[in-house]
Amino acid sequence: MSDKTIHLDERLYEYFRGAAYREHEVLRALRERTRDMTDGQMQITPEQGALMAIIVRLSGARRILEVGTFTGYSTLAMALALPAGGKIVASDVSDEWTAIARQYWTKAGVADRITLRLKPGREVIAELNAAGESFDLMFIDADKSNYNHYYEDGLAIMKSGGLVMIDNVLWDGAVADPSKKDADTLAIRALNKKIHSDQRVDLSMIPIGDGLTLARKR
Repeated sequence: MSDKTIHLDERLYEYFRGAAYREHEVLRALRERTRDMTDGQMQITPEQGALMAIIVRLSGARRILEVGTFTGYSTLAMALALPAGGKIVASDVSDEWTAIARQYWTKAGVADRITLRLKPGREVIAELNAAGESFDLMFIDADKSNYNHYYEDGLAIMKSGGLVMIDNVLWDGAVADPSKKDADTLAIRALNKKIHSDQRVDLSMIPIGDGLTLARKR
């Protein structure tokens, strides 16, 4: 037993990677395709993708909103876990990155489950809200300066009992370093503090990948 999360050194992490999840062959191909890109570090880890897929299955989510798609690994992981008739609305501003995503969604046979909107996330959420849309699950992984807006606007279109997942909440450790005062770190740190006391949601922050917050709307 331990009173804190175990530290994963390189040897233990390699063991963990071999035992912790099963990665769909198209997910693996997409991860490897993205890894060598200039911004490849923006991709979520495969263990986080596996966790998100389990959450989709456990929750029975049928309507998912994603803000920040990059090359589509997280989208694909969730799409593969959707029940029949389930849909994802994915938003991003990069045609270049999402063109890669589309290729792999098609290869995996789930392109029909995903609607991509090439617009800023706040615009997409506003349009969905105006149309009376509601969602079971939301994943936020876009520009950090707008995280609070995505969280607030997203809660407005989440069903009661719906789950908001927020990526990068540990920000490579910068959130715990008082000397780090750049805009992104301050934005994430402020949102973490806000959600910790937000009685509208139930909270669990998981130290997986770069940190993943789960906030369930009450």
